[in-house]
Order: sequence, then C-alpha cells, then structure tokens
Amino acid sequence: MAFIARSLLVTCLFMSAANAQQCDINFNYGVIIDPAHLRIVNQGQTYVQINGQHQLFVYGREVALNQAQKSQLSEYTRGIRSQVPAIVSIAIEGVELGLKAVNKVISSLTGENSATHQQFQEKFDEMKSRLRTRFNHSDESYYIAPQDFDDFDEIFAGEFKKEIETIVTNSVGNILVAVGEAITHKEKQSTEQRVETFDQRIESMGNDIKIDISNQANTLENKAAIICASLLKLDQIENKLQLEIPALAEFNLIITH
Repeated sequence: MAFIARSLLVTCLFMSAANAQQCDINFNYGVIIDPAHLRIVNQGQTYVQINGQHQLFVYGREVALNQAQKSQLSEYTRGIRSQVPAIVSIAIEGVELGLKAVNKVISSLTGENSATHQQFQEKFDEMKSRLRTRFNHSDESYYIAPQDFDDFDEIFAGEFKKEIETIVTNSVGNILVAVGEAITHKEKQSTEQRVETFDQRIESMGNDIKIDISNQANTLENKAAIICASLLKLDQIENKLQLEIPALAEFNLIITH
C-alpha cells in the first residue's frame, strides 16, 4: 500500500519532467498584451509601451520614429504578440498533462465514477480554470512575468504542483480504502494471489500511462523547440532596435545565454 501512495506522489512530480525542454532564454521584464497595447513592465512600472504596431512610448514619453524604425518595431511587436501566447499555451499544456497523468492513476485505482475520483476531478478542473485565468485573461489578453525558460513547464507549475501533492496526500486514505476493497473482492483467490493480481494491474496501468503521456510530452517538446528558436530570432531583432533607436539602448527584454 505504501508503494501506491509513493507512486501517486511520483506521478505528481512527473508533471515537472514530462516535457522538460531546455531553452537558455530569459524574459527580463513582465509582458502584458491586449488588443490595443503591448506593455513591458519593469518592477511594476511600464517601461516600454507600444500602441498598435509602432507607436512607441518609453517611460511614458512618446518616441518619434522614422519609417525604417517603425518597420523594425512592427516586426518586433508582431513577434512578441505571437510568442507570448505560444509560451502561455505550452506551459498550460504541460501542467494539464501532469494533471491528466494523476487523474488516470486515481480513476484506475478508485473507479472513474467514485466519490474520490470525482473530488479530484473537481479540484483539477478548478486549478486548470485558475491557471488559464491568471495568464490568459481573454482570447487576446495575456500576461507573463519575468521568466527563465530553461524548462517551459516550470513557468507555471510550481505552486500548482505543490497543491496537487497536497490534494493527493490528504486523500491517500480514501484511495487506499478503495484499493483494499478492490483486492478483497477477489474471493476465489488467496491473499497472495489477490495482491499479485493487483500489482500486475498497477504495473500495466503505469505502462499504459507512460506510453500515453510520453507521446504527448514529445509533441510538447517539439513545440517548445520551435518557440525557443523563434525567441532567438526575436532577440536579434531586439538587438537591432537597441542600436537604431536611442531610447531603447538600455532596453533588453530577451536575454540569451
């Protein structure tokens, strides 16, 4: 029984490793996107604001731009507006992948329609809703804090991972009761046979989940690699802006290592 409890917690931790994709890039500031504005925030203060595609404000003061500068700023704005939603999306997918793994374990152990499983499902649905609300306020509104993109799924997973572990830990008793009942219902088998049969069931379930999750994790890794490459290109555009627009000389949102 202790093995099952540990397995559940390990599955929770799996969410932080399922789609780990190395990307040595940081966002040095927070980014807020809505349909009309792109704001880059430094310690709670709007550092850079871009209205539309190329109306530039630095610390609240509008910066006059020539046509070439406007064109470069527009390219940069389009890139940020494209990549931030992609970052938010893949990070949410990573967390949901972990939730899916835990959910499968619980439904397999307690039954899909059991009270314990329904309780987990409600809590997981609530967590997913809060996650999306926090970083994706609407279809065209996003916020992302200063981030290290070394592992994409760790962007948002930390606090939610702890919450999942707490939920599982607090409910292990109910899960073990359900497991005990599943074992004792095998009336024609000896205790040893029942345990062996159940262990085989657990092993088979684990293999099925591993295959299912691994395939999806590989897809997320590919998406993360594409985002990482796009951010590297965006950093090159940012470097040009720093050289050609004096007001942005000290501006450095994207940091590569």
